[in-house]
Amino acid sequence: MTQRTLVIDTTTAACSVALFDGDKLIDAAHDVVGRGHAERLVPMIAALADGGRADRILVDVGPGSFTGIRVGIAAARGLALGWGATASGYGSLALIAAAGLRDRGVSMLAVVTEGGHGEVFMQRFAAPLTALDSPRSLTPAAALAALGDTPAIGTGTRWLAGLDPAVPIDETLPDARDALLLPAELRALAPVPFYGRAPDAKVPQGRPA
Repeated sequence: MTQRTLVIDTTTAACSVALFDGDKLIDAAHDVVGRGHAERLVPMIAALADGGRADRILVDVGPGSFTGIRVGIAAARGLALGWGATASGYGSLALIAAAGLRDRGVSMLAVVTEGGHGEVFMQRFAAPLTALDSPRSLTPAAALAALGDTPAIGTGTRWLAGLDPAVPIDETLPDARDALLLPAELRALAPVPFYGRAPDAKVPQGRPA
């Protein structure tokens, strides 16, 4: 008997879900919502075949939107508990890279996504999917300097293009239906948030966290 997997991706402006039976895609939905993932996610899952019920839940753990990451992981943990399923995570930048390497026929690329506070997240990958460095939160200028001649994809490319018009804007978003492009080890992360930078809110000095 094959194992069903529900994939949840809410780390960016997209809200995306996919249901697999083994490695076969059964159903999927992808909507660019901007905000409001908490309101959209559960109805999107419920609208999948069999209500999205699965033996395993795979969720994007970031980096990305603080709120989006928390919404996706909370849903994955709650459904895993209710269904008696297992839950694991994957990285948003790796997912974008996997689809980018497949679709663009390049041997190397950088994923650059919006990181908040005027910064971007950046990580470089080679084919077959291999991370060449760790995700970093950088200013657009620092990311542009680190990019060199490597082609870039992701929502952060518009920030780079603002500094250098020679950089093409390619605002690719993660899509849950691409999750099985990731090798098994990259789909086995703990289902805990990876924010990629310090939280926006800070605990006042003298008060416990």
